[in-house]
Amino acid sequence: MSTDPARELAIQIEAQEDLYFFSRYMFKERRKYKWMHNWHHRVVCDALMKVFRGETKRLIINIPPRYSKTELAVINFMAWCFGKVPDCEFIHISYSATLAANNAFQTRNLVQETAFKRVFPDFELRDDSKAKDDWRTVAGGVCYAQGTGGTITGFGAGKIRKEFGGAIIIDDPHKASEASSDTIRGNVIEWFQNTLESRTNSPDTPIIVIMQRLHEQDLAGWLLDGGNGEEWEHLCLPAIQPDGSALWPEKHSIERLNVMEDAAPYVFSGQYRQLPSPPAGGFFKPDRIEIVEVLPAEFIKEVRAWDLAASENEGDWTAGPRMLKTKDNIIYIVDMVRGRWGPDGVENTIIQTAKMDGRSVGIRLPQDPGQAGKAQAKNFITKLSGFNVKAETVSGDKITRAQPFAAQVNIGNVKMLSGDWNKALIEELRNFPNGTHDDQVDGCSDAFNDLNEARIGKKPAGAGSRTY
Repeated sequence: MSTDPARELAIQIEAQEDLYFFSRYMFKERRKYKWMHNWHHRVVCDALMKVFRGETKRLIINIPPRYSKTELAVINFMAWCFGKVPDCEFIHISYSATLAANNAFQTRNLVQETAFKRVFPDFELRDDSKAKDDWRTVAGGVCYAQGTGGTITGFGAGKIRKEFGGAIIIDDPHKASEASSDTIRGNVIEWFQNTLESRTNSPDTPIIVIMQRLHEQDLAGWLLDGGNGEEWEHLCLPAIQPDGSALWPEKHSIERLNVMEDAAPYVFSGQYRQLPSPPAGGFFKPDRIEIVEVLPAEFIKEVRAWDLAASENEGDWTAGPRMLKTKDNIIYIVDMVRGRWGPDGVENTIIQTAKMDGRSVGIRLPQDPGQAGKAQAKNFITKLSGFNVKAETVSGDKITRAQPFAAQVNIGNVKMLSGDWNKALIEELRNFPNGTHDDQVDGCSDAFNDLNEARIGKKPAGAGSRTY
């Protein structure tokens, strides 16, 4: 501690006015060594101070994991705000209630530090504030922490006034291992809409979302796409900057980042590039698919597999890729039928396509479990009498089912007949498994997995590209 009163006063004034200075000062005072700070820390603090000043009401910060996001945007920001406005009210959310409570606990510890009291001498914590996830200030401030989907009845964020009175701070609302689940992501978004947003005590209460990107339709993606009808200030900090340099070289050099990306491209693309769809292919590397103008004259087997959807003009697509395998184990994607049809449209399309393909092309249909699925499959098989058709129950998750097909794509053993359907399929492959749609991928995976039984054939006359 300095014994120079003038210097101490200068530190106090600067720490009170500047979140970035406050964070650096508190880090050194608490840990007794300097913070390995970087320019992006200043940018994050500036964005948060705009929230405090009322210039930003809705803020999304996308930043890689372990890049100081929680320390800055949750712990230090809440502590700094409590020092400046002791009666402010915060609700803090994370995917885990335990994690959120720990962040709130660290904030409580921070405001009790001697160094904090030198910066904000008038701040007082209530003596009975013992809980990690729910503590209060003498002035009437609140810090309440909860996990995504948890109960927050009876708690609100912010004061009813124009000046800053608190905020909702969401730090990583999705668990990384669960972000590929449409159901779990949907539950997070539904909870945000129906529960969390209503916890603001005033229209002026800001909401801050800090997270690594995990899926095109994660909470940040949904909000940025206009999901809740509000405009969000967006601070995006990819680990690899647009000019190819590393965001935080002392943390991860560009060489290290490149190794990390090669090892897990689609994971890296979301969590570190903040782009849930890899720019050069992740799970699939579709740039390795050769586009051809002519199909081979001989092949072992040809099949069209269907991935079915039942909603007309919305939601998922029905997709039916036609694929063949040659005797030297090269896979050709011959055609793709794709559209949004209701049940009758799906049935008519499958029957019409079968007639155009001819009886030499096998047909593979998915069979949903249960009696309804069996009845649907029996109906298709009856109406496709005379064709080589089978219905099989789909087992395993999408990623597991796609792995054999992806392996052949990635080593260059898959080719594609030129057609106007190529672009949509390539983009879906590139974005899998984090894309909005995966119907074509599912169909291709099933077709590939069906191309196993040996049967010599010849290319039917007139076989070529057709899209509907």
